Amino acid sequence: MKIQSYAVLFSKYWEIEMKRYAIIVAGGSGQRMKSSIPKQFMELVGRPVLMHTLEKFYSSSASIELIVVLPKPHHSTWKTLCTRHQFSIPHQIAVGGASRFESVKSGLKFCSEVSIIAVHDGVRPLISSDLILRMYKETEMNKALIPVCPITESIRRVSDGSSKALDRSQYYLVQTPQCFSSETLQKAYQQEEKATFTDDASVVEATGQKVFLCDGESSNIKLTSPKDLLLAEAIMSR
Repeated sequence: MKIQSYAVLFSKYWEIEMKRYAIIVAGGSGQRMKSSIPKQFMELVGRPVLMHTLEKFYSSSASIELIVVLPKPHHSTWKTLCTRHQFSIPHQIAVGGASRFESVKSGLKFCSEVSIIAVHDGVRPLISSDLILRMYKETEMNKALIPVCPITESIRRVSDGSSKALDRSQYYLVQTPQCFSSETLQKAYQQEEKATFTDDASVVEATGQKVFLCDGESSNIKLTSPKDLLLAEAIMSR
């Protein structure tokens, strides 16, 4: 009887979720969108893109602590938009830096507990709850996990005026959220910033930590151009 009780307690222990944070980086401009409005504030089906992104995480699990990283000049604009759209999802606001590295580092100051931390682009509003929850769960075992998608078109490497076909099966498109144990990510961001740091995975890899891959989603696009916004509207309307 006692053995059975211990077994029940042990199983319930492993069902307890680790603390979860999501750092939503939203420091983009509207330059490639050909707009004076920062792309995270552009309307998508009646609301700013960033609100859709936050809602995806909150609807996946209300226990995820949301941290939005915005350039300081955009804070008042965001607060005005939240009031106008009656947006009440709880979140904290961090001050964005001059680079993505500095922005994520700023967001990490709000992650005070041992946890799993997801870093996500504010302009990827089409992510599914399934991918969000899968990323958090699998990172509990892997410490560093990123979603990727296979390349479906032919690719070529251009060098010195000539080009060469490459085996596309050896290459993948990288998405966000990129998820890490808090210890792994906090340690990685104690480094000095380097030009080779293009995303969080590259920052973490520089410490010697292996980064694992999982299946991403073809619909989890980053909105960077007007056609991306039109595609997102079509997908959401459908």
